[in-house]
Amino acid sequence: MQDYEAWELERQFWTGGLEFYERHLDCECLMALPGVGVMRAAEILASMKDAPRWVSVEMAERAMTKPSEIILVLAYRATGHRNGSAPYNAVCTSTHRAAGTMWKLVQHQQTLVR
Repeated sequence: MQDYEAWELERQFWTGGLEFYERHLDCECLMALPGVGVMRAAEILASMKDAPRWVSVEMAERAMTKPSEIILVLAYRATGHRNGSAPYNAVCTSTHRAAGTMWKLVQHQQTLVR
């Protein structure tokens, strides 16, 4: 996967909908989100049905590492925007693994930045 493809995949986890998540979320995925706690894949997908989506996200201070051919780790500072809400600022990490020709999200964590 090219660097720009990895960052585009990550952006779509912010702005994409349930269909995107169903294709790209690993069935063993764990997320740790401020104000929510730890969620497993089934909970993440269920929460997508009623959750307002992000209109856009900016990712700064980007860092990427590929410890193996099938693992990709991203770290960045995110500023997410939703209609009618103040910007959301967090430091994030995501881990993706290759699954055939696709990449699946296996871990995502956000730390709120004030």
